Amino acid sequence: MPTLPNAEPYLPPKRTLPVLRKAVQQCQGCDLYRHATHAVFGEIQLESKSGDHQVALMMIGEQPGDREDLEGHPFVGPAGRLLDECLEQAAIDRSQVYVTNTVKHFKWEPRGKRRIHKKPTMREIKACRPWLDAEMDAVRPSLIVCLGATAAQSLLGPSFKVTQQRGTLITREGLPPVMATVHPSAILRARTDEDRQREKAAFIADLKKISKIV
Repeated sequence: MPTLPNAEPYLPPKRTLPVLRKAVQQCQGCDLYRHATHAVFGEIQLESKSGDHQVALMMIGEQPGDREDLEGHPFVGPAGRLLDECLEQAAIDRSQVYVTNTVKHFKWEPRGKRRIHKKPTMREIKACRPWLDAEMDAVRPSLIVCLGATAAQSLLGPSFKVTQQRGTLITREGLPPVMATVHPSAILRARTDEDRQREKAAFIADLKKISKIV
């Protein structure tokens, strides 16, 4: 069977973060680039000039949102602000956390004048995987935290259930230890204030487990 297109041909020979971040803007490994403003690569607030890193904590979400697509930076929208707040409450230094997404382009559908998030397909997730692998090689994290089902299943397999295994440290060959929890956007989508507060408290409890590890 023919090999499906993916991002591999667009990866540069030199794979430091600055070089990768520039190269990803040219990626056409799947069709999502056609309707995105930017490819949104991962970032750490205190990035070295060389782009050579070893970080304690790498957090992976699903894909950029509307705000991230427009600004070209990950986790700068409402979910990102909530993540910052919860990391602070869990005593995790946000400036030392590398944040990224499984898919680098925003997938959306129009609803009136708004662009509404649409879940990426497994084909799109697999096509984008070379970028995620390159990021993991570049930052060499001690622990990976998957935010939500898409990120968790991309690393741990399609049968992984965040609802059943959140907050549990998991080992897989070829990966650093992995822990999964909900995506902050899931907290924001909770129906009532009471639900949001409960989900936020559970999320912070997961982050506190992580802070003891890293």
